[in-house]
Amino acid sequence: MTLAIPSSLSIAAPAAANPSPTPAAAPVAQPVPQNIQVSADTVTLTEAQQVYQLYDHGQTVTQIAISLNLPIESVNSYLGISTSTS
Repeated sequence: MTLAIPSSLSIAAPAAANPSPTPAAAPVAQPVPQNIQVSADTVTLTEAQQVYQLYDHGQTVTQIAISLNLPIESVNSYLGISTSTS
């Protein structure tokens, strides 16, 4: 499953009524971490990254497991949740 997050930021600045005589600075490209694949405006997240993102957005472990088609034990493992009883 791929979770795509569209970018809501625009690179182009809105046109000003009185443009300044100096040109605007060009946007600086940010380095892309090695474990993230980027294609156009789509970022492919790993399974663990998807679990963290869904958990941070308030989904329960069960909801995450169902939506990503993972065993609950895997979701707990990604989140560092221990289910062993002593």
